[in-house]
Amino acid sequence: MAPKPHRPRLPDCTGALVAGGQGSRLGGAAKGLLRLGGEPLVARALRVFDGLFAESVLVANDAAPYAALPVRATPDLLPGRGAPGGLHAALSAARTRWVFTAACDMPFLDAAQIAWLAARREGAPAVAVVWRGRLQPLHAFWSTACLPEIDRLLRQGQPSMWQLATAVGARLVPEESWREVDPEGRAFENVNTPEDAARLGLEVP
Repeated sequence: MAPKPHRPRLPDCTGALVAGGQGSRLGGAAKGLLRLGGEPLVARALRVFDGLFAESVLVANDAAPYAALPVRATPDLLPGRGAPGGLHAALSAARTRWVFTAACDMPFLDAAQIAWLAARREGAPAVAVVWRGRLQPLHAFWSTACLPEIDRLLRQGQPSMWQLATAVGARLVPEESWREVDPEGRAFENVNTPEDAARLGLEVP
């Protein structure tokens, strides 16, 4: 039987998982390999991405922990820039007009919520949620048209993600709107400490 054709819901978009560094407060474990229900978070995310996006890419300076996964990996092109550097690498690697960025330690990525956010892209160079007063740039859509300005700012200094979003004119989705699809903000949960892992029901490999 021929393989089922890949028909993503958002064919103009690449899903980018930003892996960052090792979790020093998690015993040095790669955070994307934390497990929920026995499945690594990065594998769960790629499963969500597969139904949504034309392609997935993993942004990681050390991709070795993820070598068994069927995903194209790319390192930061401007090292030492943190999350902004990860966004820059994702946009540089994309072969589509849009990129959806997510941190690899987000356990609760949801296809319906991501599609809801995607529907708010029209006329905007980027779309991100502001949740409890904080921008959520690693659960956001960025067009590749943002890359020249982001590249310029990163080469000049160490801009924050909020500064990048402002510079490119990102559309900011208010908390009250996001609550329509995610009342508790579960999509933005991530893991920095063993306490976070325990609270979210995650297993450390």
